[in-house]
Amino acid sequence: MDLGWLGSGLGAGLVVIGAGLGIGLLAKGAMEAMGRQPEAISPIRTAMIIAAALIEGVAFFALVICFLLTTKGA
Repeated sequence: MDLGWLGSGLGAGLVVIGAGLGIGLLAKGAMEAMGRQPEAISPIRTAMIIAAALIEGVAFFALVICFLLTTKGA
């Protein structure tokens, strides 16, 4: 029985959960900062978008690695 597919599915699920939590915490912090300092909305928004893009990039890279490791065993 090949457990590579199971490992890949679990890995991909953990990646998605981690990226979702990371972006959620990022947005929470940004919204709180914007609420405290409305005059700084533009730089906070820019930093939030850049950080979210980096988190998504790492998540995509991790998903690719999960699927590559799945096909390596086959």
